[in-house]
Amino acid sequence: MREKLSLWTVCCLLAAFLPSHTESVAVMSVDLGSEWMKLAIVKPGVPMEIILNKESRRKTPVAVCLKENERLFGDGALGVAVKNPKVVYRFLQNLLGKTADNPMVAQYQKHFPEHQLMRDEKSGTVYFKYSEDIRYTPVELLGMMLNYSRGLAQDFAEQTVKDAVITVPAYFNQAERRAVLQAAHIAGLKVLQLINDNSAVALNYGVFRRKDINSTAQNVMFYDMGSSSTTATIVTYQTVKTKESGTQPQLQIRGVGFDRTLGGFEMEMRLRDHLAKLFNEQKKSKKDVRENHRAMAKLLKEAQRLKTVLSANADHTAQIEGLMDDIDFKAKVTRSEFEALCEDLFDRVPGPVKEAFAAAEMTLEEIELVILVGGSTRVPKVQDVLLKAVGKEELSKNINADEAAAMGAVYQAAALSKAFKVKPFLVREAAVFPIQVEFIREADEEDGVKTMKHNKRILFQRMAPYPQRKVITFNRYMDDFVFNVNYGDLSFLSEEDMKVFGSQNLTTVKLSGVGSSFEKHSDAESKGIKAHFNMDESGVLLLDRVESVFETIVEEKEEESTLTKLGNTISSLFGGGSADPNQNATEPVTDEEEVTGKDQEQSEKQEESEPEKSEAKDGKDGKDGKDGKDGKDGKDGKDGKDGKDGKDGKDGKDGKDGKDGKDGEPKADEQKNNNTETQGEKEGEKAEDKSDGEKQEEKEGEQKVKPQKKSKVSEDITVELEVKDILDPSPEEMEVSLKKLQDLTDRDMEKHEREKTLNSLEAFIFETQDKLYQDEYQAVVTEEDKEQILGKLSETSNWMDEEGYGAATKELKEKLSELKKLCKSMFFRVEERKKWPDRLAALDSMLNHSTFFLKSVKGIPEDDQIFTDVELKTLERVINETTTWKNETVTAQDKLSPTEKPVLLSKDIETKLSLLDREVNYLLNKAKFAKPKDKKKTKDQNSTSTENGKANSTEDSEKVIPPKSDGAEEVKPAEEPPTAEEKEKEPILELNPAETTEDTEPTERSKSENHIEDEL
Repeated sequence: MREKLSLWTVCCLLAAFLPSHTESVAVMSVDLGSEWMKLAIVKPGVPMEIILNKESRRKTPVAVCLKENERLFGDGALGVAVKNPKVVYRFLQNLLGKTADNPMVAQYQKHFPEHQLMRDEKSGTVYFKYSEDIRYTPVELLGMMLNYSRGLAQDFAEQTVKDAVITVPAYFNQAERRAVLQAAHIAGLKVLQLINDNSAVALNYGVFRRKDINSTAQNVMFYDMGSSSTTATIVTYQTVKTKESGTQPQLQIRGVGFDRTLGGFEMEMRLRDHLAKLFNEQKKSKKDVRENHRAMAKLLKEAQRLKTVLSANADHTAQIEGLMDDIDFKAKVTRSEFEALCEDLFDRVPGPVKEAFAAAEMTLEEIELVILVGGSTRVPKVQDVLLKAVGKEELSKNINADEAAAMGAVYQAAALSKAFKVKPFLVREAAVFPIQVEFIREADEEDGVKTMKHNKRILFQRMAPYPQRKVITFNRYMDDFVFNVNYGDLSFLSEEDMKVFGSQNLTTVKLSGVGSSFEKHSDAESKGIKAHFNMDESGVLLLDRVESVFETIVEEKEEESTLTKLGNTISSLFGGGSADPNQNATEPVTDEEEVTGKDQEQSEKQEESEPEKSEAKDGKDGKDGKDGKDGKDGKDGKDGKDGKDGKDGKDGKDGKDGKDGKDGEPKADEQKNNNTETQGEKEGEKAEDKSDGEKQEEKEGEQKVKPQKKSKVSEDITVELEVKDILDPSPEEMEVSLKKLQDLTDRDMEKHEREKTLNSLEAFIFETQDKLYQDEYQAVVTEEDKEQILGKLSETSNWMDEEGYGAATKELKEKLSELKKLCKSMFFRVEERKKWPDRLAALDSMLNHSTFFLKSVKGIPEDDQIFTDVELKTLERVINETTTWKNETVTAQDKLSPTEKPVLLSKDIETKLSLLDREVNYLLNKAKFAKPKDKKKTKDQNSTSTENGKANSTEDSEKVIPPKSDGAEEVKPAEEPPTAEEKEKEPILELNPAETTEDTEPTERSKSENHIEDEL
């Protein structure tokens, strides 16, 4: 038992000192919209909960206010926007990854003319000019907003939160996604994934309808109209079989259509301009209200309220007090007027639906449900137009239009986190924009003239699922070369969308070291230059590595017989190792043994299919392509459906490469080898007519030839990337942004600390002045001390009115400390007098109970006494000392004046209480576990002592143990060993048989002892 207890104690101590896993296991999601953001969190005990902001609202405006000495976020920033719109930055998402000449930048400048947008000469993007020396980029401002959201999550979770899943629009390109990741890095967030907002909504819908999903595909459309954009998404739900977790539900994005500028904000801007026009027509002021930024900000706030009210009412009156020059504004607006203002916007509502069907190659009849998402879908006219466009009886509204994306994203965050275990729900995202690889190489014409040919290879098709890895093989290059990674065919975008899209060129890749790799492996056969691409979970394309692959032929040992292999296998099982010392050494990847004819073609197909399946498993590849197990594309460089390079001579949809020498075709000597193998195959068929003797001779000859084995060797190629769309900030620039954000955070913390100290000082002055006129304080302070304290308080109050509100935090703390020191003795005397009645009553009660307990214990008969004289005398001494101390101290305190330092202290009373309580509890615990004396055993011992002669002779006889005789004992049959219960029931044998009674006596004695204990 002691060993068990000690082991348990050690385990408890280890658990106490080990780092707690609940310190940072919470994960969060950020549904990052252009106007609003919603936050959700998962932590132990709190599954999928929306985070409330400081105003207890479930959504927070994406707005940052930067004043000279303070920074505000969310609703606080919107409050300042009405008074000073120049220092409030909103709708930052529309500027991410955009160059200065982008139409979205011009539209932003039109909506918010109070801001100065300048062009960054290095990256070509824009930044906000705050002052001559201070400027902020949209990425930095978004990083501040994400850092604020992280603070809200940590306050809600009461622990550190770093891991997050952030939603982005599905139409975000590579530059825009990288910008969001940079903002998250500045905010100190670890992004588990950038999930498309339409995928997050679809995931939230599917998670709560898991039972309704089966092997039959169910097609659902989600129509999401937010503040700045509209997206239509077609999603297919069905169950699929996986190797890891069996049959699980899956959602697949089949088609996406979008409109970047169709949203509720554009409707509000139309209403704002309409209200401004009505105010000017009233001619209450000679000035044009459109030229007053502050008045236009007020009109925008009223337009937002007006749009919400008109969604439920036919008309409403807009009212603004003191719109401009203390002039009030009041005007009536009807829903029909609002719909007439936005008529061209409502005509664009079916556009994303048509694009989604075109991308998915589906029809309206295949869609089962159309579900509304986003706040702007609450506008009645939007629902009417959409219902006609989809041809359904009704539109589904069975999910939370505002919070669905945040809840779906936080479910994905919990699934990606290692701290939580959730039911699997597979999500197959889709790349909206195709990506291809372009390169130029020489091509031989019929007349012998070499020309430069431009080649394109599709890397990711439109709506290709990701995450996915792809490999492109270049077979015709033997020296350093350059290729480009660009967007593919974007003809499905409108002309305006193409202007907003930005650069179609992504990256220029310069390779160096190709020629040296060929020189190093001159005796090997080249298998091409392989570029390994990866589109990760966030939809960001990465070039993992580029390598030059060669194939060499090595001699293989003769094949052992079946019996020899069996013997080696058995010996390795029992011997624990292999006889070959190089068996566990790292070897290059080798191909299967070469065979001739059709067997070779079959083996090649097996070689290329097996690594592709492995790569699809590791990289979660979709239908568009499967790569090799370790990123290599096998023997013939297959690249999924997009293109096949290698011996097959195929290269994607661009066509088959034949004898014209296109990239991906086999070399000339490889073609000859194929022809030779074909001839050999025919000869092999003719050889079947040979006699059995000739076949036996040929087999013996083949056995004499040592078999050969192919081995692949790869050489890494140096890669230099040149970004063509938006240049990422350098590490130095990121450090500057981080420092800028940290400085603002430190300033906010210092400001918060100063305000807290200032409020504490003010409260202390007012509370102390009031207390000095209360009876309990007047009783413990002299008139002289009272005048001194009041004078100091009055002096500090005057100082605060003159200089205090501009003083530093350190000076305020010094003033507060000085006042507390002056009033410390007065507060101490009051607190002591408040504690005396309860403490003294508790001490009297303890003394009474202890005295009664001591008197009762002393009355126990001597035979039954379980306490020693020392223990009883110790308790009696403590009781007497405590009683004497109490009487003397209370008498001394009564002689003192209330204004003097008390001698009766509450902490001394608590000390006496604890000492007395300890002594009493010690005796009580001893009585609880003590065993009474055995009276029957005492009588037995007395009766045994009267028979001295008989007992002594018995003892003398038992002291000598005679040797055992073989025949003395009677042989008994074997008995079964006793069980654990029987062992416990068996009596414990004593060494002296004179004191041993009958077998049943110990059991009766134990029963009597137990009975006595129960009575105690």
